[in-house]
Amino acid sequence: MPGILRIAYKLLANDRAKFAALLVGITFAVFLMIQMTSLFSGILRRSSATVINIGASVWVMDPAVQTAANTIPLPDYILDEVRSIPGVKWAVPLYSGVALLKLGDGVYQSASVIGLDDTSLFGRPTLLSGAIDDVYGENAFIAVKDAEFRKLGKPTLGAEFELNDHRGVIVGTARVAASGLFGMPTLYTTYNRAIQYIPNMRFTISYILVEPKTLADVPEIQREVAAAGYLALTKDEFINKISNFYKYQTGMGTNILLMTVISFILGLSISGQTFYTFVIENIEKFGALKAIGAKGSELISIILFEATFVALTGYGLGVGLCALMIWVARLYLPGYAAIITFLNLGLAFVMVVAIAAISSYFGVRKVLRIEPFDIFRS
Repeated sequence: MPGILRIAYKLLANDRAKFAALLVGITFAVFLMIQMTSLFSGILRRSSATVINIGASVWVMDPAVQTAANTIPLPDYILDEVRSIPGVKWAVPLYSGVALLKLGDGVYQSASVIGLDDTSLFGRPTLLSGAIDDVYGENAFIAVKDAEFRKLGKPTLGAEFELNDHRGVIVGTARVAASGLFGMPTLYTTYNRAIQYIPNMRFTISYILVEPKTLADVPEIQREVAAAGYLALTKDEFINKISNFYKYQTGMGTNILLMTVISFILGLSISGQTFYTFVIENIEKFGALKAIGAKGSELISIILFEATFVALTGYGLGVGLCALMIWVARLYLPGYAAIITFLNLGLAFVMVVAIAAISSYFGVRKVLRIEPFDIFRS
């Protein structure tokens, strides 16, 4: 078998033009598939940035909420009702909204404002500068230092801005696990300051963050909240709800799926046609091998080895090219959202295996049908 595989490699590598064409076709297809799915994964992660960064175990919300940014205020009495549920260890309010800031240079900038519970400050980010207790100071806000931080003018500690005729002061900078989706900088402050500074409806609680006593208490909490007419979701359930909204209720998921399918068809057509042509041009060599005693299984091994070798090499090159592009893009575009996940890599690998299997199928059929006397007669 090693001798047969050595012959297969030489047959493949000696025809450099066909070998290069096969690699380019699969590499380009893998690059497109991973690039599109990675971009979608990055968008989905950023759409759940608030949920990921706050990290609460259970989120209580209005049943009509579709995304973390689509907040529907809850009545204040719901907070007391949730706290009274036996399985609840503690529950705190969270404010999430958008405000229009007037920066020190007179430029207006929209920003996402997160109001944390005044007592516990649950969900606070990891500080890079300043002290967390400074957020209790007058007009205090903490700025998240992410890709959108520059839109605030890259403020230093003590920098001032105006929010709805209120003075705001940056008392700290912080980092979070995930940046937001809509290109807005993020500010953290206390819950009471947020509802005082930003115009709101009659109700002001965006979400109620709940910590259950044990994981076994979560279903009972969800039933009690549902009986009150509201919805309680675990962190993972809320992230899945947001992801499903962008996948199935917007055009984003459909467009990414179409691009992925087009990439698969492109790779299949290029590699399949090139590989079949490669087999046709080497048909005499396969006939000669059969004439000197090569079995059908050995000829199949040659085809499968060549298809697998090209597919895996093209897969590696495509992944590397995509990773390089994302790295370069993030150097010049800090807000670039694409991330490569194991799911992206697995999906692309399955598609590459399918391309190799379909391409080799037609080659195997052609090789098995040849007869040695036809080769020598010609």
